[in-house]
Amino acid sequence: MAKIIMLHSFRGGTGKTNTSANIGALLAMSGLRVAVVDVDIQSPGIHTLFGVDDKSMGKTLNNYLWGECAIEDAALDVTDQLGGKAEGKFFLIPSSIKASDIARILRDGYTVNLLDEGFKSLQNKLELDALIIDTHPGLNDEILLSMAFADALGIILRPDQQDYQGTSISVKLARNLEVENILLIVNKSPQLFNDETVKSRVEEAYNAEVIAVVPHSDEMMALSSAKLFVLEYPDDPVTTHFKKLAVRCMS
Repeated sequence: MAKIIMLHSFRGGTGKTNTSANIGALLAMSGLRVAVVDVDIQSPGIHTLFGVDDKSMGKTLNNYLWGECAIEDAALDVTDQLGGKAEGKFFLIPSSIKASDIARILRDGYTVNLLDEGFKSLQNKLELDALIIDTHPGLNDEILLSMAFADALGIILRPDQQDYQGTSISVKLARNLEVENILLIVNKSPQLFNDETVKSRVEEAYNAEVIAVVPHSDEMMALSSAKLFVLEYPDDPVTTHFKKLAVRCMS
């Protein structure tokens, strides 16, 4: 069975989507069969990192949730976006970016248990080694469901007081759901902060492992989520952190 990796943040703007996409790319480049699912149905965005727009999107996670297709029919093979560097396969299951579809989801909702069924189907039909779930910020039913069956839960936060408070809620809920592998990722840490100090303070506050303190990157900001960082800057310290994250999430 595939390793299910859920990446979550209590607040938006933490870099969760970029982290999901770049970790997935590194795993595919290492020879694994990987899929990333955009469960941020209210404000989808991971598709932009792979040059996908509404015309090339086809079926989406929304269509599956509405009973209009099998979830694997919404899977896009984005391996070619890795520039010939992937020994494995990389699939994207996007959420619709059509305003009417987003409005319909917000208005009518969907059966949350379909996500569990869909994830299992993806693992089997695509013969996956890893399934990455890119979630909506905050907490709702689908996030709690995803937490419950994730093999690794990566909670991303910035060194910011509001993020610290929100992350505390996420960690408590994950422990209530008996999530065993809770991993904290501190992202966008200012260069003037000492990494070890940040790491020790966060670990002490939440009694959970900090697997990376990723520095703020002007290069990441300049890419504006239009490209994969690990491809554009393979020797950058941020890429080194992403590589460590990818290995740790699969262990």
